[in-house]
Amino acid sequence: MSCTVPASEVEKNFGAYHDRALSEPVRVTKDGRETVYIVSAGTYRKMRRAWREALASADLTDAGLARIEAAEIPGEHRY
Repeated sequence: MSCTVPASEVEKNFGAYHDRALSEPVRVTKDGRETVYIVSAGTYRKMRRAWREALASADLTDAGLARIEAAEIPGEHRY
């Protein structure tokens, strides 16, 4: 869950929204449009770890496809 506040309110009471962002994202709007979120450092780190760049299979090179085909699952991760 997140709360939504106008940027002018965040500017006036940044400390309160900083503290709130430690437990939930704070959605900030400007002129009625969503512009940014304030999130805790922990949430940001989790998002960065989960961030993956999507790549279409058609964009893979022959060498990349060969590496995928040759890949093996490590023994400790097999069923």
